[in-house]
Amino acid sequence: MSTNTINSLANSNTSNNSNTAINPKSILGKDDFMKLLLTELKYQDPTSPMDTEKMLSQTSQLATLESTENTNKVLEKLADRLSSSANLGIVGAIGKMASLKEDSIVLSEDNKPSFDLYFAHDIKSGNVNIKDTNGNIVKTLKLQPQDGGVLRFSWDGTDNSGKRAKEGRYSISADYSDGSTGSYSAYYGTFPIESVKFDEGDALLKLGNKYFSLEQIKEISN
Repeated sequence: MSTNTINSLANSNTSNNSNTAINPKSILGKDDFMKLLLTELKYQDPTSPMDTEKMLSQTSQLATLESTENTNKVLEKLADRLSSSANLGIVGAIGKMASLKEDSIVLSEDNKPSFDLYFAHDIKSGNVNIKDTNGNIVKTLKLQPQDGGVLRFSWDGTDNSGKRAKEGRYSISADYSDGSTGSYSAYYGTFPIESVKFDEGDALLKLGNKYFSLEQIKEISN
């Protein structure tokens, strides 16, 4: 079937049935082409029948179209299965440690930032150190004896002298002791993965008191 013939029949069919039928996707599938071929055969001029070579060419095109549709369906199913497998793999990350790409806090004008730190051991004594981009300690927060876990802290934005610190980014870490086995460190942005939830197919990992997407995570380790 020639392109002009298909277009002519398609346009004629659309015009004659504009009030009764509408193709919602505006795409001709293999069934549509088969109908067009049969229609052309039905109304062909008996004195000048369709060329056999053209008919074989059109039949070949129909077979190719059907093969392409079947391939697309298989690929869609494969993509769904791969997505499901990936999600199951993410669930296996629960209990491991994750480091966020965003490993510092921002101090802006008049704000008092809050932040979470994860302590793997109980705390007997220690300090939380807030450092500038040069690694200098700007503020020290004294730790009180308490159980380990995810703890929240607030910074009033002042340095150790009581003056307002400069606006910018600050890294946070803690050095502490449990009073028996030794000394440990904790770093902002590093938490155990507590759980995984799925939102419209996207995996979100719970770190501390918030959920983060995989794009926000820099590393997952044991």
